[in-house]
Amino acid sequence: MATNIGMMDSAYFVGRSEILAWINSTLHLNLSKVEEACTGAVHCQLMDATHPGMVPMHKVNFDAKSEYEMIQNYKVLQDVFNKLKITKHIEVNKLIKGRPLDNLEFMQWMKRYCDSVNGGLVHSYNPLERRESCKGGKEASKKSASSQSTNKGVTAAPKAQSSHNARRHDVTSVNPTTQASKTSKPSAVVPAYDEQITELKLSVDSLEKERDFYFAKLRDIEILCQSPGIEHLPIVGAIKRILYATDDDASVVAEAQAMVFHQQKEAEPLSPIAEVSEERTSSETQKRKNIVNVDVDTAGITTLSPRQRLSDVSDVHCSGSPLMTY
Repeated sequence: MATNIGMMDSAYFVGRSEILAWINSTLHLNLSKVEEACTGAVHCQLMDATHPGMVPMHKVNFDAKSEYEMIQNYKVLQDVFNKLKITKHIEVNKLIKGRPLDNLEFMQWMKRYCDSVNGGLVHSYNPLERRESCKGGKEASKKSASSQSTNKGVTAAPKAQSSHNARRHDVTSVNPTTQASKTSKPSAVVPAYDEQITELKLSVDSLEKERDFYFAKLRDIEILCQSPGIEHLPIVGAIKRILYATDDDASVVAEAQAMVFHQQKEAEPLSPIAEVSEERTSSETQKRKNIVNVDVDTAGITTLSPRQRLSDVSDVHCSGSPLMTY
């Protein structure tokens, strides 16, 4: 059972026409665009057709127009996924926007999942009856029925018109091939333009999706650079220099590299030989200071007169020194 499939899976190469035909035949609807299913109600009923009785259809709203109402439908769908232990992530915020590419990808996944359950065969499922308990379900069924009857009338009209034109063929002098070409050109051109417009929308959605992906990556890098522990590091400053550059000048990258190189040069430690020589110099200087101090004390003692030495001895005797008590 396919719950998570890769983006290169064959399911994501199913065309829009096949997806629409599958939805309309399974649920007896008449959707003309995949993004018309962005409300989430169609997804809920597809799951109900695949797993009968699993979806509480009375909570599904086929008349959802606001984002709040659409989100409620997707909540019902998420509850069903949880019950069935389906780990597929539903990107609700993208689907409710009605973008063709996002809705096409999710509907491709839905078709792959439904096909993987019982081979995609739906036995004794009445979509019209199940839709009656939904809010707006009856209206959706009426719209699909009226559109189907309209299509039948449109297909039947050319037959009657052709017989009528056959009767008028003898009394009119208009060239029938010329008239047919005039009437067929607009009907052939409009679908071609619609196809081009849809392809352009899909390409724009793909580019926007790619743009949002890389922008999110840059935003993550910016948040990381603003962390208190590393905010003032030179490498972080170089990254910010590139992030916040307002032009495409190549000198920005050169400046960032120079910032990193300058910091590395300042942070280079002294060589071991230099450190040992500094330690030896400081120790020798300390020894010299000690020798000079001893020499000064000796010179001061020798310069004292004999009377000063006797006075010092008497001071020691009078002070009660233990050395002079004997």
